[in-house]
Amino acid sequence: MPTYEPRNEAEAAEIVAAAAARGERLRVVGGGTKAALGRPAQDEATLSAAGLTGITLYEPAELVIGARAGTPLAEVEARLAERRQMLPFEPMDYRALLGSSGEPTIGAVAAGNVSGPRRISAGAARDSLIGVRFVNGRGEAVKSGGRVMKNVTGLDLVKLMAGSWGTLGLLTEVIFKVLPTPERAATLVFAGLDDARAVEAMSLGLGSPFEITGAAHWPAGVGAGEARTFLRIEGFAASIDYRLGELRRLLRRYGNPEITDGEDAASLWAAVRDAAPFAAGQAEGAVWRISTAPGQGPALTAAVAARRAARWFYDWGGGLVWLLTDATGDAGAEAVRAAVAQAGGHATLVRAPEAVRAAVPVFEPLPEPLMRLTAGVKAAHDPAGLFNPGRMYAGI
Repeated sequence: MPTYEPRNEAEAAEIVAAAAARGERLRVVGGGTKAALGRPAQDEATLSAAGLTGITLYEPAELVIGARAGTPLAEVEARLAERRQMLPFEPMDYRALLGSSGEPTIGAVAAGNVSGPRRISAGAARDSLIGVRFVNGRGEAVKSGGRVMKNVTGLDLVKLMAGSWGTLGLLTEVIFKVLPTPERAATLVFAGLDDARAVEAMSLGLGSPFEITGAAHWPAGVGAGEARTFLRIEGFAASIDYRLGELRRLLRRYGNPEITDGEDAASLWAAVRDAAPFAAGQAEGAVWRISTAPGQGPALTAAVAARRAARWFYDWGGGLVWLLTDATGDAGAEAVRAAVAQAGGHATLVRAPEAVRAAVPVFEPLPEPLMRLTAGVKAAHDPAGLFNPGRMYAGI
């Protein structure tokens, strides 16, 4: 299978236009770290953004950075760190979970709307994405958005491209707003809470004025030892001690928490971000990523566990459930979909054997009106169906 690796946007447009003339279907990739996520693409060639590299714009005073889509995420984060700035949404690294190699790219972060624990306070990747350039299925170079939030006018293709998983076009450049790195971070760790009480504690903390930026719960058997519940605060060092004291008073009914900070806390939140308890090679099985109302999480996981052996943990204050089932049969799809239908929300099958991903819906099935709308959007941007055909939904 041929691989095309354009070195600039013009070359990418020529490659796509030629593929459209031949009817050649393309697998769109960045660093290849998430190739095993989604339905197996029904492609005939690979179109890689790996040659589109380099930071194109960085204005620290304006809190904005732009880079070509194939630029390694690590390069962008290192450049920001020099000026004590960061991508606000704390993008996840899928490599451990999927057992993949390669290097995460900034374009793939945008294409997958890849967001981590700080999403509850700073928003998702799409909320920080303010500008894109991409090549559509006609081989046309398209620009949307710009360098400031006010620059978005007309049809907001920026938000549309975030989370499209390469099905609408090849991103060639992305621009994000950034934030200063917090001066200090500290995490309260509560021990021994069951799922329902952990969600109560997280919800109470998130509803307080003390600016929680991370809220996660590992039940007993996930991670090390007993159940643990984590609440993170960040900001100026002078405010952290005060907020820690107030949170301890507010949450005293849930026990006396330990306080962790520094490298230990950073490693903890990296593990939450990257779903480390279910990393490939350490926890075998299929992995689901479920979004639901925080208060519904414990009932949802209990419903799945009543029908299928499963393990799980919570992020986003209980609104994000990482669920592990065995990978045989439909990998728990029937039990998971039934539980989500009852609780509300949506589920994505993140890791499973290719045969399972080809046989069951990987992304949450859409109602017929939304499926027609999705197909229409796909046809408008990629009329010949070149890009990642079937990656998200059969036929799209």
